[in-house]
Parts: sequence; structure tokens; C-alpha cells
Amino acid sequence: MVYGMQPYGIQSMLKEGHKHLSGLDEAVVKNIDACKQLSTITRTSLGPNEFEIINISTGKIAGFQFVKGDLVFRGMNKMVINHLDKLFVTNDAATIVNELEVQHPAAKILVLAGKAQQEEIGDGANLTVSFAGELLQNAEELIRMGLHPSEIIIGYTKAINKTIEILDELVEKGSEKMDVRIKEEVIKRMKAAVASKQFGQEDILCSLIADACIQVCPKNPANFNVDNVRVAKLLGGGLHNCTIVRGMVLKTDAVGSIKRVEKAKVAVFAGGVDTSATETKGTVLIHSAEQLENYSKTEEAKVEELIKAVAESGAKVIVSGGAVGEMALHFCERYKLMVLKISSKFELRRFCRTTGAVAILKLGRPNPDDLGYVDSVSVEEIGGVRVTVVRNEEGGNSVSTVVLRGSTDSILDDLERAVDDGVNTYKAMCRDSRMVPGAAATEIELARKLKEFSFKETGLDQYAIAKFAESFEMIPKTLAENAGLNAMEIISSLYAEHASGNSKVGIDLEEGVCKDVSTMNIWDLHVTKFFALKYAADAACTVLRVDQIIMAKPAGGPGKREQPAGMDED
Repeated sequence: MVYGMQPYGIQSMLKEGHKHLSGLDEAVVKNIDACKQLSTITRTSLGPNEFEIINISTGKIAGFQFVKGDLVFRGMNKMVINHLDKLFVTNDAATIVNELEVQHPAAKILVLAGKAQQEEIGDGANLTVSFAGELLQNAEELIRMGLHPSEIIIGYTKAINKTIEILDELVEKGSEKMDVRIKEEVIKRMKAAVASKQFGQEDILCSLIADACIQVCPKNPANFNVDNVRVAKLLGGGLHNCTIVRGMVLKTDAVGSIKRVEKAKVAVFAGGVDTSATETKGTVLIHSAEQLENYSKTEEAKVEELIKAVAESGAKVIVSGGAVGEMALHFCERYKLMVLKISSKFELRRFCRTTGAVAILKLGRPNPDDLGYVDSVSVEEIGGVRVTVVRNEEGGNSVSTVVLRGSTDSILDDLERAVDDGVNTYKAMCRDSRMVPGAAATEIELARKLKEFSFKETGLDQYAIAKFAESFEMIPKTLAENAGLNAMEIISSLYAEHASGNSKVGIDLEEGVCKDVSTMNIWDLHVTKFFALKYAADAACTVLRVDQIIMAKPAGGPGKREQPAGMDED
């Protein structure tokens, strides 16, 4: 007779099939390792992206313009294929970590920090994830030296509080007062965020984004809504074909034969333009052909009466949120009414916002107050696609659209992310317009001053503060490596410049030397840096606080069968 060993300790408490990791080597170091892997993925995408054409010479041959130049590549893109087989080619950290579906619980904390930064500011997610990874890597070295995680956490907490103090000192004087309607000031603050996605094209994009944001900026800039700047992506053409429309661009054709109307009133019907069915079911007995004819005539007369009532109210454009009936369309043509169909209820709401119309539920004569106004509605062909352009130049229009052109879908998606970053930066500067030097100048100054601060500290905290300061070197090092420069030379020359009092000296990636950022005009928003560093430090401390991982047995029966590529879980 064989007696099985009775489970003891945590085994006796939990169900069979659980996992339990504890101690420095099993829990803390493994967590740090997972976070390091994630930050390594995003790190190479830090900094200016795409390529830039330098030594430009332009000319014309038979009316065609051509550009010659040398290509200089910067920060790297990632090719991510998600669980639905959708391809993403981007260097946007928020998109990368979202689509990777990270499983490890500790690495998920870094993903959440990146998402929080994206939600709060809309830019700087890469800095958050990469910096948190660097902090944890340095924490691992301290653990191997014999420091306890709690001592490292105390040191890191002191360091981040000191960092925020130093960051406030580095703010450019006079930048706190800014008129968000002055285009040059907006571009100065937006340039670095857009260049990190589309390097070499930031001047064209910043000008477009700034115009679009200023057009829809309310009287109180703090109420600026990101949703009011829309993006329409149309294949074909290039960046020089991108335009701004004060109003909306709908990717649909007009329903009838009328394709252009100017200075018109608009009626919006959310329920569709068609004969409405009765609420109760009924049976109609028809005894003769004459009765049948009269029945169809009454239906016709009823539809005509409704459309005529809309036309008499002064509306020249009807917008339908649902189906447009054949008979209703016939009478709309007769009364010279332009008909648009917008299926998406969100798009319909934006249309109402643009025109100032009120969506009416049933087809009928609208009140004068419910009608909206447009300067022009026209169907245009852009790159082989028929789109409806709704312009509202004068009225208090609250929506503007950036029309993006590009040769492939992935280029258009990346351009859209650059526009999103620019618009989010505009929203951030409406709240707080203070700026700090960019191009790694701020990070080197923070590293230098934190190191000095660590020498004044006594106890074991000083080692953690010194490592926190060292972590800042990751940013200039990564920028230099991604641009193919010698990182050690760049960092040592930056330290030398900053030690001699030039706190605004950063890296000029084009020439591979250190320069004053005010001459290069590279500035970062104070609020972006503030939240990115704060979230990174919080995430690193959260990971370090974990000393045990206890995973219960996963619920459910046997594991999922392998599904063919591109199939959804359902």
C-alpha cells in the first residue's frame, strides 16, 4: 500500500495546477527581465523617425517637378502582425504595445503606464515604457550588489521628486504665457512630437495640423476637443497634396443626381428618408383595379407632401441617417433637393456639429431652428475616390478635416498617428504651454543634477538615486545609436557642455554634433516630460514592490484549438 505525500504550506491551500513564484531570483528578477524585453522592443523606435532628404536640388522637366537628394535614415520602425493578421508598420509605442497583447503580468504594468501617458497627453508613451525598462535594468544591478528592493524604491521615490523640482527650473523663461492662436508658437511646441513620427516632413505636417487646430479652437482654449480635428485618408498622391477643409469630408457620394449646392440650409433626418411603416399591422382589401391605383396614388401623394414640406422650409440639402427610399428620392430630385446618406451615427453627430443642425427623428416639415447651414456641399473626385466635401467657412464651425494623401495604407496610418500626436500636443499646450529644451538636453541636465544630489545623500538611497540619474543617459544614447552616431562620444561631449553651464545643448542628429537647441528650435512640452517620467518611475516601483507571484489554475476546460490565421475567437 502506497501513501501519497500530503501537500503542505501553500500547496495545501491552493487548488492543484496553481503556480507560485517567490523570492528575489524567482519573482523580482524574472519580472524585471520581462519588462526589459518589452522596453528593448520600443527603445529602438525612440526619436525622430522615417528619413530625411538632405542636399535637396529641385528642377522641372516638361512641367514635372523632380527632387534629388541623399536619404538619411533615423529611428526604426516595427512590423507588428496582430491576432487578426492585421499588419502595422510603425514606430508609435502606444500602437506597438496595444497590438502585442502582452501576457506577462509585470510587463503589463509597463503597458498600462504607456497607455496612461497616451490617454493623458497623447504623446510620450515610448519614453514612458523605455525609461521604466531602463530604471528596472539598473535596479537589477543594485539587487545583485546586495541592496533590498525596498531601499531601491525609497531612493527612486526621492529621485523622481527631485527630478520634478529640477524639471521646473529648466522651463524656458516666458514660455508659460502663450496665445494658442499664433501659428509660429504652436509649431515650435508641436514640431518635436510630429518629427518623432515623420522626420523630415514635420514642417509640412505641423503647418497643416496647426491651421486645423487653430480653426476649431474655442474661445476658452482649455475646452479644446481633440475630436473636432478629423482625418480623411485617401490613397494616391503624396504629402504635398494634403489639404485642410473647414468642415467635413465624407467618403460617400451624394445619392441623387444633384452633386453641388452652395449657401444652403440643411435638414438632418436620423431615421431615414422613406415612407414609414405603421406601428400596428393591418389588412387592406382591394376589390378593383381602380382602388389599387388610388391606393398607390395616396402613398405617392403622402411622400410628395412630406418632401414638399421640407423644400418649403427653405432646406436645399437633406441628410439621411438611414435608408433613402426610391419614391422619396424621386420627389427630392423633382424639388431640386440634394440628398446625402450618412450611415454612422457618430459621423451624423459630427455633421450636425459642423452645420449647426438638429437631427430630426421622423420625416416631416422641420422647424426653422432645426435647420443647419453650409457654405457649400460638393461631390469631388480625389485620387479616384468620390468624396462629399461639406464646407462651412464663416459660421462658428467646430470641425475641421485634414485630408491626408499617401501611396499605401500603412503610410497613411502612420501619417494619421503623426496628426493625432500633433493634435494631442496642441490640447496639452492649451492646458500648460511651458516648454523645456528637447534633443536630450533636458535629460542630460537632469542626470547631471541628480548625480550631484546623490552625493549629498547618506545611506543606501544614494546608490539608487545615482542609478536613477544614470538611467537618463538612455535617451541621448538611444537617439545617437538610432541615428548611427557614436553614443559614448556624444554623451561625454554633452556632459562637458552642460558642466560648463550650457544647459540647452542637445544632439543635432543631422550633423552628428552637439548644438544649442534654441538655434535648432527643438522644444518639448514640460507637461509631456513630467507625466512620462512620473508614470515610468511609478511603474518601476510597482514592479519592484512585487516579491511573490501566485497564479491560480486557469478556469475552463481543455485549451483552445489552434485557429486558422485571420479567424476571430468567436
